[in-house]
Amino acid sequence: MGPGIARLTKTHAWRAWDHYSEARGDRLAAAATYAGFLALFPLIAVSAAVAAAFLTNSQVHRIEKKVGEQFAFLSDQLDLESLVRNAGTVGVIGAVLLLFSGLGWVDTMRGSIRGVWRVEDAEENVFARKGKDLAVLLGLGAVLCVSVGASALTTALIGHLADWLGLNHHGAGVVLLRVLGTCVAIAADFLLVVYLLRWLPGLHPGRRSLVQAGLIGAVGFELLKLLLSGYLGSVAGKSMYGAFGTPVAVLLWMNFMMRLLLLCAAWTATAKERRRHDEREVECVSPDELEGRTERDGSPGRGEGARAAREAHGTEAASGTHGDHVNAEKVNGSRGRVRGHRAARAS
Repeated sequence: MGPGIARLTKTHAWRAWDHYSEARGDRLAAAATYAGFLALFPLIAVSAAVAAAFLTNSQVHRIEKKVGEQFAFLSDQLDLESLVRNAGTVGVIGAVLLLFSGLGWVDTMRGSIRGVWRVEDAEENVFARKGKDLAVLLGLGAVLCVSVGASALTTALIGHLADWLGLNHHGAGVVLLRVLGTCVAIAADFLLVVYLLRWLPGLHPGRRSLVQAGLIGAVGFELLKLLLSGYLGSVAGKSMYGAFGTPVAVLLWMNFMMRLLLLCAAWTATAKERRRHDEREVECVSPDELEGRTERDGSPGRGEGARAAREAHGTEAASGTHGDHVNAEKVNGSRGRVRGHRAARAS
């Protein structure tokens, strides 16, 4: 192995990828993709019902245009106007389906992220767990509304400012508007990724690694939308796929997103601050106490710390180092007493 590869294997990115592979992240991402796919269309139906109930026609058309810009491969295949027109009936059915499919996705996503962290779920009452999942789902909806609303508001303000400055009709102005719009979208994605990594699984990653993972996920999300929109749009439009064109495009897009999110979870799981936390727990806590702790709060590394502590203590007992240490203390004490007697005689 060359020095370049050796340095590469010591980087945080390499540790995160290796950890993701060991945790079988692709399988976890596939499970989360399936559960998320079942919840996606009820979510669209409920969103259309809410938009039709509380927004004006011009605002609804603006949202449709925004969705078309962000997810061109999806909006071209869905009749959003029809969903809004039939929002009452579709919304009721979608709300019922979303309750079950959304709770299933939350449970699967939480288990996948905690699986990457190698933290087991705490045993609790099924109704209490579903209640927590419902709270997490509502929180996710609130975060989505805040991020999308902030993005739309900021984009509108930037557009009005550009009109006032006369930048819309110049090449540099168009580029500047696109850059600012992308930055706003990244900020909205950052809030969403942080929520999914911290509050959805109930984990406690370090602040620095959480911010890093949030930025990686947000930038990666925008890059994936940019790189995959054209490809997925062509896939969905090919006649060979027929009626399955849209589901194929959505499944591909969602699977890449789930993999990216779990890679971000692996980034937080392999952060230096977490490894230092593991080392302190192994040094300061006995194996029995560490192993007996519950993992309901998702504190990092407790299962691994208990195993490491037990292995360390077992190795020490098997090699007799503990006994040697005690004997050495006795010998040193005896030598000290002999030196004391000699000093007394000399005086």
